[in-house]
Amino acid sequence: MTLGVLAVLAMAFVMFAGFWTDWLWYRSVAYSSVFTTTLWTKIGLFLVFGLLMAVAVGVNIWLAHRLRPPLSAMSLEQQSLDRYRMSVAPYKKWVLLAITALVGLIAGASASGQWRTWLMYINGVPFGQKDPQFKLDVAFYAFDLPWYRFLLGFGFAAAVLSLIAAALTHYLYGGLRVTSPGARATGAATGHLSVLLGIFVSLKAVAYWLDRYGLAVKSSDFKATDNWTGLRYVDANAYLPAKTILFCIAAICAVLFFATLWRRTWQLPVIGFGLMVLSAILIGGLYPAIVQKFQVQPNEQAKEAPFIRKNIDATRDAYDIDDAQVDDYSGKSTTTDGAKLRADADAAASYRVMDPNVVSPAFQQLQQKRNYYQFPKTLDVDRYKGKDGKEQDTVIGLRELNLEGLPKRNWINDHFTYTHGYGAIAARGTTTGTNPTGSPDFTESGLPTTGELPKYEQRIYYGEKTEQYSIVGGPQKELDYEEDGEKTTSYKGNSGVSLSNAFNRAAYAVSFSEPQILYSGAIGEGSRVLYNRTPKERVEAVAPWLTIDGDAYPAVVNGRIQWVVDAYTTTNGYPYASRTTLGDTTADSLTTNQRAVVAQQNQVNYIRNSVKATVDAYDGKVKLYEWDTEDPVLKTWRKAFPGTVKAKGDIPQELMDHLRYPQDLFKVQRELLTRYHVEDPAQFYSGSDAWQVPDDPTNKEPGAVPPYYLSMRMPGQDEQKFSLTTTFTPKGRPDLGAFMAVDADAASDDYGTIRLLRVTTTVKGPGQVQSELNGNDDVAEFVRNLKGTDSDIEYGNLLTVPLDGGFLYIEPVYTRGGTQNYPLLRKVAASYGSKIVFENSLGEALNAVFGVEGSDTTTPPETEPPGDTTEPPATGEAALKRAIADAQKAYTEGEAALKENDWAGYGKAQEELQDALKRAAAAQPKPGSAADAPDKAADGADAADKAGEKGDDQGS
Repeated sequence: MTLGVLAVLAMAFVMFAGFWTDWLWYRSVAYSSVFTTTLWTKIGLFLVFGLLMAVAVGVNIWLAHRLRPPLSAMSLEQQSLDRYRMSVAPYKKWVLLAITALVGLIAGASASGQWRTWLMYINGVPFGQKDPQFKLDVAFYAFDLPWYRFLLGFGFAAAVLSLIAAALTHYLYGGLRVTSPGARATGAATGHLSVLLGIFVSLKAVAYWLDRYGLAVKSSDFKATDNWTGLRYVDANAYLPAKTILFCIAAICAVLFFATLWRRTWQLPVIGFGLMVLSAILIGGLYPAIVQKFQVQPNEQAKEAPFIRKNIDATRDAYDIDDAQVDDYSGKSTTTDGAKLRADADAAASYRVMDPNVVSPAFQQLQQKRNYYQFPKTLDVDRYKGKDGKEQDTVIGLRELNLEGLPKRNWINDHFTYTHGYGAIAARGTTTGTNPTGSPDFTESGLPTTGELPKYEQRIYYGEKTEQYSIVGGPQKELDYEEDGEKTTSYKGNSGVSLSNAFNRAAYAVSFSEPQILYSGAIGEGSRVLYNRTPKERVEAVAPWLTIDGDAYPAVVNGRIQWVVDAYTTTNGYPYASRTTLGDTTADSLTTNQRAVVAQQNQVNYIRNSVKATVDAYDGKVKLYEWDTEDPVLKTWRKAFPGTVKAKGDIPQELMDHLRYPQDLFKVQRELLTRYHVEDPAQFYSGSDAWQVPDDPTNKEPGAVPPYYLSMRMPGQDEQKFSLTTTFTPKGRPDLGAFMAVDADAASDDYGTIRLLRVTTTVKGPGQVQSELNGNDDVAEFVRNLKGTDSDIEYGNLLTVPLDGGFLYIEPVYTRGGTQNYPLLRKVAASYGSKIVFENSLGEALNAVFGVEGSDTTTPPETEPPGDTTEPPATGEAALKRAIADAQKAYTEGEAALKENDWAGYGKAQEELQDALKRAAAAQPKPGSAADAPDKAADGADAADKAGEKGDDQGS
């Protein structure tokens, strides 16, 4: 008995642990209201609908038992069931309770999953727009109709289960007979079951009525577009009247079923039910098919034109593309003045030669510092002010923790010692560095980092790669960083949940399936557990009603690293707006699990970037800011969860400077604009001007070309704007069809303005430009020269910029391999009109493509490597001693770098060693000269040579 009680208590504690740890986490992030509102809503729905289902089924079982005939009236067939009745009789109350409890639990659990539907229904805010068919506010379809459909489904389930339970009870107690001659049902059973059937048919009548409104949000296959939503000609002229007629027939049929309470015969109800089924086939199925075949198909374009217009207007409004500006653009430049084109090219854009999708390995090799640090595979693009006070496009990435790189893996190291990353590394997007040449031009680097960024808290406890839990703040010290010796720290933030008491420790030991949490001596007073540490999962947890963008990006704001997370409100109930699947639409050639809305495979037909969220990289604090002040879906959720979303006016200006237009929203909009840039119904139906998003020509893996952030100037603009850009090709063709850009600077008055340049002539598309580049003689020679060096060519982002009526293509080209296993910018390709060039730098490429001569003003001059000078090398004993000392120092540094697997540092030390050896050899006196006397100098030269040989051996 004692063991049994203990087992039950243990099971109860396991179930309670999950609830308790969730409550503690929400309280730690100051969003306990989200937890309680969600919890009480689920409990309320569970109790209400579970009780309703239990009562409905239980009452009908009880009533069927109450209406059973006397035993003397039972047939021989029923008397054979005596043994079943006798076995149930002593436990009939418990059987009734068990059945009702089971169906109640199932129904309650199903209903609790509808908490979002309920909260949207009771808090719904009008859209202020009416659908064109029924003249109802869009809120009816977005908020009300889903709840009505849930209620209808629940009603059908209750009616069917009650009917089955009542029929079985009547049969068990003689009210129904199957094989016996004579009357098959008693009058009481007939009346009871007829009422239940009447309720079922009444619900069917309600379903027919709701189906009328459901036509406005119904998806169907249509030649004009995939995922068509809304009424078409056949819906408005056949299905809609059919649903109304079927509603009336079902209502009459339900009355006939109810009438059996007095007539005690099923003749009329059965006839009525048969007529309803026949009408559903003829009126609801055959008649619309006839209308489609003989009225619509012979002149489909004209018949469907009014409905296509409604679909176009609704879709453009639902995806916020109705204000997109579409301008014709020739794509062919009429300017022949190369000098003018060259000058205009400098003003047209800040050409980003550092591709954030390529240069991450360079960040890793040059700034990783330790194996237990890592950078994301794809870096981010942001804007920061340089030393001259001007904003510049910046490639940025955080040095996050990588547990796979730990020198030794164990529970203490994984969760107590190595707990955080360290520092933001940034580089200019438009220039390259000189050490080595072609590397990123770092504006913030080192460990700890220094550079142009303002002073900030560099420890990163919350990041995209930080998926494990850590226990901090207790007796166990954390490794802070290693540079000039090992530094330790102890977490000073107020994030996480306290483990100071035994109850919390036991709860987390169960929740994490880690018993050491309960008894480890590394946990004590002040210990806190940090978990749910990626920005995406933290925002999803505190705002479960939001859809999260796949690309959170870091920004240094007010002395802290803040993760900026774009969040969306969505619905699939916008009438007439075509649907899209977010997971498919947001995928491109760079999609990874970290950078896509992969979990969102549900279809939506309305989306707004309504919330900008931030997550502090040090203390994990989450803040939600209202962004779209007009979005009715956000207003609805703010009513449901008051106080969780701050006003737009509360966004600090320093944060505003780093907010940008989100990529996933842009990708959804560009996918819709491949068809919905056309507003003429006839042209839309024909599909003659349909576009497609081209495949990424620079990526070996298949996938759509990703959009690119770029500071550029669109035609008609006076200055460059931070923009998000993409290209289109005509459907089924490789040439350029259109160019799209959106003002991505949140501080700009034109933020969110979409501009489309529709190309009116035949212009090379991205794939064609890439093919021409691959076949270029200079490129072929460059590739041939790489074959013997174990190096590979790697193409960067193919940037497209409108310029003087034409399009300028710029593509950085990197090499990777050989002595350096990370990409270095070696060449820049440019194409304008029919000309394509392949040069050493951006400036040279622009000069060549426009046929002008001049200095390369876009890339800083390269500094000559140490010792590479036109002057004769210094000689004499002093120069020799200095060279030997430099060689010894380089050798020592090389060995230290080799132990740390720091290949970048080792390569640099080898270069310095070779330089020192050359200087030592040049400084040695010629044989027979007066300077030949000092033996010590000669011995030193020998030592330097040996050091060089040893260093080379180590390198091998």
